[in-house]
Amino acid sequence: MNTSIVGRDIKLTDSIKEYVNGSIETFKKYNLDIISVTSTIVGDDKAKSFTFEFSLNIANIDTVVVKQKDKDLYAAIDIATDRVSKVLRRHNDKITAHKATKFSEAIEVEDKIAKELEKFEEEIIPQRLVSYKPIDIEEALEELKKSTAQFKVFYDKDDNMRVLYKANVAGKFGLY
Repeated sequence: MNTSIVGRDIKLTDSIKEYVNGSIETFKKYNLDIISVTSTIVGDDKAKSFTFEFSLNIANIDTVVVKQKDKDLYAAIDIATDRVSKVLRRHNDKITAHKATKFSEAIEVEDKIAKELEKFEEEIIPQRLVSYKPIDIEEALEELKKSTAQFKVFYDKDDNMRVLYKANVAGKFGLY
């Protein structure tokens, strides 16, 4: 990771440099590929305040830029460090939470489901669902009457998913 500290209208002392470098070291705990960190300190004599800016270039993300203005330089650095840490933590959490499932794990899950379905093989009859464009309830009823299927899943004109099924009473139908 390349680091640079730039001071404008302020003399950079060793203690300021050490403090900024210590803050940058905390970013390593997120295990992200940080390419470079640029720290900029701007002193404003009129307002007697400091503006501190972190600019981080991270692989696979856009550049993260955080600016903080405060009368105390060290307070500005601390607040900016906290804000950058929050961004890095969120990105790290997003990466670790979205790990892909291994192929061997997927096969194990399918095997468990297949074993569960075998228990109910006598009671459950699998049906193939076919979903097309939105249709009227009357059209769905006509299609169900013509087919041997027990139910029909479709979207109505309001984009609501509906289920039309043959009731236990002969010639009667139910609708969810």
